[in-house]
Amino acid sequence: MRSPAFPPRRPSHLLRYIFPALLLLGFFYYLSSRPHESQIPSTHLSTGHDSASSSPNSNNQGAPNVANQPVKNPSPDQKPVHESPSDHGADGKPVNAKPAHDTKPAQDAKPAKVPKPVPPTPPIPTTSHPIDDLIKLANKDFEGLLGRQSNTLAEAAEAYRKRRGRHPPPGFDKWFEFAKENKAVLVEDFFDQIYHDLNPFWGLDPAMIRHEAVNYEMVINIRNGNASAESDWFWTQIWLDMIQTIEHLLPDMDIALNAMDEPRLVVPWEDINGYMKKEKKSRFLAPARNVISEYQKLPPVVKHEGDDKSADTIDKDWEGTNPYWLVARRGCPPDSPARKQPAMTSFSDRPTFSPSWANPHQYQGYVANSSLSSEFCHQPDLQGLEGIFINPLTTAATKVLFPMFGGSKLATNNEILLPAPMYWNEEERFTGGDDHGPPWVDKIGPLIWRGVATGGRNNESNWKGFQRHRFVAMNNATKLTHAQQEAEQPINFDLPSSSYNLGAQKDRRLGPWVSQWSDVGFTDLFCDPEVEPKQEDGLCVYTDEYYETVPGQKLLVQFHYKYLPDIDGNSFSGRYLGFLRSTSLPIKSTLWREWHDSRLIAWKHFVPMDNRFQDFYGIMEYFVGYEDMAPSHDDVAEKIAMDGKAWAEKVLRKEDMQIYVLRLLLEYARITDDRRENMGWVDDLLS
Repeated sequence: MRSPAFPPRRPSHLLRYIFPALLLLGFFYYLSSRPHESQIPSTHLSTGHDSASSSPNSNNQGAPNVANQPVKNPSPDQKPVHESPSDHGADGKPVNAKPAHDTKPAQDAKPAKVPKPVPPTPPIPTTSHPIDDLIKLANKDFEGLLGRQSNTLAEAAEAYRKRRGRHPPPGFDKWFEFAKENKAVLVEDFFDQIYHDLNPFWGLDPAMIRHEAVNYEMVINIRNGNASAESDWFWTQIWLDMIQTIEHLLPDMDIALNAMDEPRLVVPWEDINGYMKKEKKSRFLAPARNVISEYQKLPPVVKHEGDDKSADTIDKDWEGTNPYWLVARRGCPPDSPARKQPAMTSFSDRPTFSPSWANPHQYQGYVANSSLSSEFCHQPDLQGLEGIFINPLTTAATKVLFPMFGGSKLATNNEILLPAPMYWNEEERFTGGDDHGPPWVDKIGPLIWRGVATGGRNNESNWKGFQRHRFVAMNNATKLTHAQQEAEQPINFDLPSSSYNLGAQKDRRLGPWVSQWSDVGFTDLFCDPEVEPKQEDGLCVYTDEYYETVPGQKLLVQFHYKYLPDIDGNSFSGRYLGFLRSTSLPIKSTLWREWHDSRLIAWKHFVPMDNRFQDFYGIMEYFVGYEDMAPSHDDVAEKIAMDGKAWAEKVLRKEDMQIYVLRLLLEYARITDDRRENMGWVDDLLS
């Protein structure tokens, strides 16, 4: 018997609940069927508004910041954010949306009449290539970069304060005037490398920085607007020549120089992290009326005799660097793969390739973030694939942070970067002279590379891991054919992954195809000097079996080819600026940082290549094509080459080097001043 307190529900009561339920189900169905947008890593690594902010897991600045959490790496095959949502997944297959509610019929429902099956309409094949996506994103990044130009002193000062978190240094107005007189493109992002390099020094005592600099073995001194140097070393003299062109705008300071090709400072990540905490705390915008706008004067330089100059400086405890990987990785975060994965102890066997470590900086197998690709903390397999990590030529290292300037460095080194001497000196062997090559249509061949088998000190037991040896072998048509026929395993490289879907590889014609467009070879095998008998004429007893030397070609001749790979040697490649200024297309693979990195956008001004080179064949198939299976994109290659050349002629001139160095040294002088926290340029705020 039903209780009178709970009378039976009338249909109208039920409708009251059914109608909202149907609305809720409809809402869930709408959400579940919406396409999701995702993105690939940016082709231009930007630090946002705060150049000193960086994840502890990133060595983009060589100076981590514990205030930020690590950024999750995007999937290597995600679509660019600027593209329209697609109903196809990253693999090109249709994404089948499932209904939000259960469509299984009730047990008492009559079975519906089953229609005759209709074959599904196959999806329209996509013609988009991953490189197309990367180029689109690069163009978008470049447009954004141009939109951030500063055209007035007030705009430049505002951009500075917004990005750096403090007032510009004293002399900022003179710097801006100098830049505008030289028709510079001014974007605050262009100077990020300066703050990557200098910010850790806010954690050191200014007096100590000055003392270490003036007492170093190789120094440029500036007093009363005059720059001088005791050393006659040719790099010192080139840098001195550059600085003397702006000396009248500089305050007193001492600039210690690295005398080696390779960098020397690798301060442990934990120490840099501590310095960066102090830098972060020092950032504030002081009231304009309290800001000091003049630099301090320094005492005259005291000349020293013999080795007395560095007698009372901090002991650098210079250490051996073989293998250099053990030294370089201490600048990586403690939880990074470079620190956690075991170190190699032998390099005599065939190297191991682990391309999955490249996923954080790649998109469908191609470099999407060129800055991140030059970092090695997330790529522990590179310890056996780069000569610098295996057996460097001349490197000596220290854990001590002191102000040493140099021309290039790895992601974990702590040198302060200047434009490399060969860029300022413009030697013809590095630049090609005044002739930058013929128009694209008049080029005589597709791709050329010439070089010495450098990268470090190769010997009989380690050469298989050296990057230049690998690249030359990958362009050997005979070796490729034997590898595809399984007649001979490559001794120092891997065949490309099937994920690149290469037509020539499917046809088992990789060797003949490469021979159609590649002209690559060593001019000197750079043999181990300890080998007996002494090797002559560029030959080498332990690599003669695998390589033949070829005649060298001047850069002017190389500029008559369309594609110019640029492969690291003992350190950075001094030819890169010449390649950028040419009418040819640079294909850049590097681990080295240079002063101009923030000015260039990959896939807009050059083509980036992973340091394993496994994307090399895919890059070349995209540009030169393969029979009827893969169309060529010759016009796209020409556009990148011409865009890169035009941009280099705007932002990589000698005038741009002067502007960069002037800004760098004004900042450096402030950091070495005892009153640095209260120094700045604030005239725009007082007017």
